[in-house]
Amino acid sequence: MTYLYLLVISFLTTLLITPLIIKLAIKLKVTDQPNNRKVHVRKTPSMGGLAMYIGFLISIYISGIENDFLLPIIIGTLVIIITGMLDDYLELRPLLKLTGQIIAAAIVINNGVVVEFINIPFGSTINLGWLSIPLTLLWILGITNAINLIDGLDGLAAGVTSIVLLTITIIAFSMFNYFVVFLAMVLLGANLGFLVYNFYPARIFMGDTGSLFLGFMLSVISLLGFKNVTLFSLIIPVLILGVPISDTFFAIVRRAVNKQPLSHPDKSHLHHCLMRIGYSHRQTVIIIYGISTLFGLFAILFSKTTLWGAVIIITLILVGLELLAEFVGLINKNYRPILNFFKRIK
Repeated sequence: MTYLYLLVISFLTTLLITPLIIKLAIKLKVTDQPNNRKVHVRKTPSMGGLAMYIGFLISIYISGIENDFLLPIIIGTLVIIITGMLDDYLELRPLLKLTGQIIAAAIVINNGVVVEFINIPFGSTINLGWLSIPLTLLWILGITNAINLIDGLDGLAAGVTSIVLLTITIIAFSMFNYFVVFLAMVLLGANLGFLVYNFYPARIFMGDTGSLFLGFMLSVISLLGFKNVTLFSLIIPVLILGVPISDTFFAIVRRAVNKQPLSHPDKSHLHHCLMRIGYSHRQTVIIIYGISTLFGLFAILFSKTTLWGAVIIITLILVGLELLAEFVGLINKNYRPILNFFKRIK
């Protein structure tokens, strides 16, 4: 009941503060301008992530909870919020933006948020040794930027993140990891409060202030929930974050195939592809919500299944992702090996 109370506090605080952030963004001229890479057609206030962050902090303060990881997380998120706000206001160079993310990640890593070893089946353990820090850093940076990449439609990043947080809450509760449940529910409340203003047609965007904050928090929460676990349960956070991770993976493959730099922006992410084949803005968002929910359900099943059940689930997911990529053109419109194979059989 305490967690639900904190979720409501976080929700209401963000709900009440967001209109003030809208006015602040307009006054400071922190607005997202339409261009050929973006879907929206009118100038929209940005920096909405600041409202989420305030709702998150107030709920934490009211909770009075004590945990060794809490202060490093708050300091790390403060660095992330400042980085995001500067980027929304000044459009930072990619290297400066990455530097802010690395500093934030270093703060939580230095305070123990690190995957140190992995237990593999049949009783063996892989001690990651010196690799633990770079691998943890890579995870935090990867997830932080994956959420940033999917923030391309009204309500998309906030909605997908809410589904991810609900999934984490369910699994963490079953594992008696109540600190993770606490963080996930407080962040979920802030997310939902912001989504009221961010769902199509959005009155405000979260901006990099919000997407970097959400990505950073998801990476840290998933590490706290699933660190030092078995080889197969290490896949659980990957499944939970299946939408942003898979979209990022296909973006990397697409840019490699097209011989473009990894930082090259394009309009071929999952949401762009779905809209290109005829789905409306709202339909596209709801479809991706559905895909994220499927990933969440698979993650919950995966956490309860046997070794062979896990293998079957992973196989189904990989085949499904390949078919989705071919159907919507995530690599390019000519990449359809499986679909063309079935077409030839007919």
